[in-house]
Amino acid sequence: MSLSTPIADIGWQAAPFRLKGTDGHPHSLKQLMGRRGTVVAFISNHCPFVQAMMPRLIRDARELEAFGVSVIAINANDATSYPEDSFGAMKLQAQAWQLPFHYLHDESQAVARAYGAVCTPDFFGFDAELRLQYRGRLDECRTEPATENTPRELFDAMRLIAHLGYGPGEQEPSIGCSIKWRETEPLAAARPRLHSVA
Repeated sequence: MSLSTPIADIGWQAAPFRLKGTDGHPHSLKQLMGRRGTVVAFISNHCPFVQAMMPRLIRDARELEAFGVSVIAINANDATSYPEDSFGAMKLQAQAWQLPFHYLHDESQAVARAYGAVCTPDFFGFDAELRLQYRGRLDECRTEPATENTPRELFDAMRLIAHLGYGPGEQEPSIGCSIKWRETEPLAAARPRLHSVA
């Protein structure tokens, strides 16, 4: 089932976290945040939406570094039911993708719940003070290949945030695979201010 992200709660302060990365070390939001902006992206290994957009996210992450913006990726999927999203599989996938940013494991799913994440990919764009300014898609392509004329919505939003401190007035929701929650912890337990749209 695919889901779309809700309207951005502009100004929401990013929830702190400390999670183990595929490099084997724990990393905190404070350690990884960018000087002028930060993207927290909830992704997974097997989701076709993530697989299709990953080359473009990697490209954008590399270019956003020049603007003082960092990208952090988090996988919160239940690895018991979806072993392709286990920590071991994440390490292999990070190597295969040659990720230029940290890929963190939210094994308890507590961080995904704190952020109200609903799907993969789900992008949260924060300003220099870690206040939410963008909750939208990477671009319009979903699982289709991009063209040279495809607007780079996340990239342009984060460049605007880096320069002016706020995101675009119009933000299109991201669409992707539902986060694979543990059966004993249903999605309804997520941060109540956000909602999912099927």
